[in-house]
This record gives sequence, C-alpha cells and structure tokens, in this order.
Amino acid sequence: MQTQPRNLIPLIVLAAGGCAQAPTLDVFGSYFPAWMACMVAGIIATAVVRLLLIAAGVHPYLRAKLLVYPCLMVCLTLIAWLIFFRN
Repeated sequence: MQTQPRNLIPLIVLAAGGCAQAPTLDVFGSYFPAWMACMVAGIIATAVVRLLLIAAGVHPYLRAKLLVYPCLMVCLTLIAWLIFFRN
C-alpha cells in the first residue's frame, strides 16, 4: 500500500507549523538564537545552585552528580525559556 504525495500534504503542513517564527535576540546588532541565551542562563543558574548546595553541606550526599547536574541544567534552561519566551 503506497501513500500518495498529496495525502502527505496535511501532515507536512502540521509539522511545519512550529517553524513560523524563530525567537531571536538582538545582541550587538546580530541575531542570536534565544535557546542559546536560555542555555547560558541555565548553566549559570546551575553553577549558583551548586555553590548553594556546597554552602549548605548537601553536596557530599548527592550520589549521582553526573546525572543530577545535567538534569538540573536542563530543568533550569527550560524554566528560563518559559519565563522569557512564554508566548
């Protein structure tokens, strides 16, 4: 059973619907992808949280640090995206 190309048009239109506008920031006259800015914010926030965990004495009790900090960075990056680009 073959799918004809015209049957795929609604699927292609739905898939391309999210490509209407790419959020960008104007940084010193050049356009910068907004997801990179959110990623930088997530990395900086993760470093701050790590310092707070060390100061609170919780850091030695974290078992899977290689799993905890990347997951924390992703969560904080997505939170930054929701705060700044919620539209």
